[in-house]
Amino acid sequence: MKNGFILVTERHLKEIDGVARLWQHATTKSELLSIINNDQNKCFGVSFRTPPANSTGVAHIMEHSVLCGSEKYPVKEPFVELLKGSLQTFLNAFTFPDKTCYPVASANLQDFYNLIDVYLDAVFHPRISEDIFRQEGWHIEALSTDGPWTYKGVVYNEMKGVYSSPDSVLAEQSQRSLFPDMLYSLDSGGDPEKIVELTYADFRAFHERYYHPSNARFFFWGDDPEEKRLELIAACLEGYEYRDSNSAIPLQQPFSTPRQHEIRYAAANAEQKSMFTVNWLLGERGNVKQALLMEMLEHILEGLPGSPLRRILISSGLGEDTTGCGLETDLRQMYYSTGLNGIEQANIPKALKLIFDTLAQLAEHGIEQNLVEAAVNSVEFVYRERNTGRFPQGLAAMVQALSTWLYDNDPLAPLAFEAPLQEIKAQLAKGEKLFEELIKTQFLENKHHTTVVLVPDLELAKKREMDEAAQILKVQSACSSEARQAMVQSTERLEKVQLTPDSPEALATIPALTVRDLPQHNMIIPQKEIDLGLRLLQHPQTTCGIGYCAFLFPMDYLEEEYIPFVPLFLRSLTELGTNKHDYTQLGALMAAKTGGVHAGMLCGMRYDDQEIYRYCTLGGKAVYDTMGDLFAILQEIVFEPLQDKEIIIERIKQMLLESRSRLEQIFQVQGHSAISARLAARYSAAGAIAERTGGVNYLESVRQMLKIVEQNPEKLLTILNSIRDNIFAKENVIFSVTAEEEAIEGICGLAKDFSSKFPSKGKRSKSVISVFTDLPKQEVLFTPSRINFVGKSANLYATGWKFTGSASVILRYLRMGYLWERVRVHGGAYGAFCSLDRSSGTLTCASYRDPNIE
Repeated sequence: MKNGFILVTERHLKEIDGVARLWQHATTKSELLSIINNDQNKCFGVSFRTPPANSTGVAHIMEHSVLCGSEKYPVKEPFVELLKGSLQTFLNAFTFPDKTCYPVASANLQDFYNLIDVYLDAVFHPRISEDIFRQEGWHIEALSTDGPWTYKGVVYNEMKGVYSSPDSVLAEQSQRSLFPDMLYSLDSGGDPEKIVELTYADFRAFHERYYHPSNARFFFWGDDPEEKRLELIAACLEGYEYRDSNSAIPLQQPFSTPRQHEIRYAAANAEQKSMFTVNWLLGERGNVKQALLMEMLEHILEGLPGSPLRRILISSGLGEDTTGCGLETDLRQMYYSTGLNGIEQANIPKALKLIFDTLAQLAEHGIEQNLVEAAVNSVEFVYRERNTGRFPQGLAAMVQALSTWLYDNDPLAPLAFEAPLQEIKAQLAKGEKLFEELIKTQFLENKHHTTVVLVPDLELAKKREMDEAAQILKVQSACSSEARQAMVQSTERLEKVQLTPDSPEALATIPALTVRDLPQHNMIIPQKEIDLGLRLLQHPQTTCGIGYCAFLFPMDYLEEEYIPFVPLFLRSLTELGTNKHDYTQLGALMAAKTGGVHAGMLCGMRYDDQEIYRYCTLGGKAVYDTMGDLFAILQEIVFEPLQDKEIIIERIKQMLLESRSRLEQIFQVQGHSAISARLAARYSAAGAIAERTGGVNYLESVRQMLKIVEQNPEKLLTILNSIRDNIFAKENVIFSVTAEEEAIEGICGLAKDFSSKFPSKGKRSKSVISVFTDLPKQEVLFTPSRINFVGKSANLYATGWKFTGSASVILRYLRMGYLWERVRVHGGAYGAFCSLDRSSGTLTCASYRDPNIE
């Protein structure tokens, strides 16, 4: 026993390059998973099982509220105070359908301990006053006794934004349809119509029941000393006894027959169509081998543009893009969801028949070997690479562990993927039809499946607004004059609390780093630059045997009118196919031989002279043994493009329909990004390119391209070919490689050979990119959303201002201080942002899911 903890199990896992120990606290029975490895980016998390009893969003509101001050740290927003000065690499919280997680991460040891201390006090000893509940959850804002009252609250407004997105509604309803008899049929985030039914007493009772150490799971990851981990948690648990919170997550019992549901969504115009998913309930997540097999099967069915199920749905012409979450593995029971959006309701039976016929054909006639190879390689590559993007590896490991740990199963099973993976590969080598059998048992013979149809309703948005207004008017009308006055006083009290700054004494309790705690030097990423006729950028790094490569081709000579067509051209490189392989075969080849092939854009402005740089990028990643295959694929897609015009036109139409559908959905849920891009387009050439290739302007271009495809497809083909001829030239190409030192020379040799095949274009004149000077100073863009995204920008360099390092401090203060307090806390928006493009001098402020405009 150590510090009151009993060692339950200890295992060395090469998958995580370390030792994992599961400890149990002798008194409270809470568990602590301690993973010790060499990762400097240390991660900690405390998670609770938080099964909701209704859709009032109590778990979600609690997640927000516990971070609004605690006994030890009695400030309004300890979370925000930490964000102002911490070196954190992650600091947030998550609400899932059955759990709430509070993870932090930092590469600085003292900062790591500071974060842990604040979070532990927050979850176990929060203030959660009624004012905090009203601010973060919901309240009635009554500015006068007779004037119109409104509902406000951070979570309330956040969920109004979620419920404004048809994709989000479809995903939520798809999950609910599969779990009608247990808590996954409820919305842990909160249904706006139900949120206003949550009482403060029920809110407090929820914390009392579930936020107890006996219901907690503690997680550590990284290179910090384990003895200190146990010491910190032992001190936190002192004085607590064991208590059963009765939080176990039940299983949904299987259906005897399939079910169907129809739901309406708020449409913006008569052109919007229906969408649907078909959903299957699968086995428990605790079966790691089964989960791996299902991940591979998902890749086979829909992981690539040419995957059989995805291909048949898109090529049918019945809809615009596939929808559904695919394989869901975060709950106790896995499920699979797929479907189409942009479909006429009358055509849904045809699409359903296509899905089941395709699955039956695959099960009966078998899956092509190249698709199986591609799926196995892709899933294995992801697990071995451990590339978690902007999320720390420790956080990803914690979520994986919780997928079994939360349900009282082995938390290390999802992390120890090597044995089940080798078992699967051995069975496939023997010729066993694992995936065909899965299709039969999990899809075709599975009676527990549902169809969810979302139907457009042009009147629904207005009806919801009217219902909300009527509901609050009913409350207002039922109040006596004394009750109305009390409501006004309550509003004034909350406003006063929100606008009253924390005292210096309270702020002094927040742990802060000193200069001695800070690293003396930045981490320098090694780079060597060599010019061998090709400009080579070499980054020697430990990469676990994987090489990362990218060619940068200048777009300097591409005429401005062609810029909106570049994203379509780049997508066509990897999704159109070649003269040697159709797009299905090409996708399978890329997945079988590499960790991915990508084509994209890199645009910006240089700090020193404010000159624009603009490149098309083409590259990929692969283990060293298959690096030759990667370059062979790059050579094929560049020098052997598909020539069959009929196939090209049909495929391009499909890609444009997908793009239009995705952009329309994205702008509804990420409106802050759309308006930020549109604002930046007024001030810099780089901003103008971003708007033309990904903003509202690009959506208009995609709509125009669809008309060109219908009316004059030859024109579009000519434009795409012109872009290819313009960009793929020998001059000024850059190649960047990241790999181990001993592998770099060989990779650079392949790159030099590849680049030598490009034609020379000689000296050319650079094209001019114009900013959007014709846009109005004030602009309103309408979407069928119950919530707003508001932005404002200016160019500071135009005023004569010069950048200094203090701007970084000021921006942090503006975002996490003034804007957070005024726009989020007082205004009720879900978020507020403030950013400065140092190269162009563009300052942009924006709000996210905001009930206000002015």
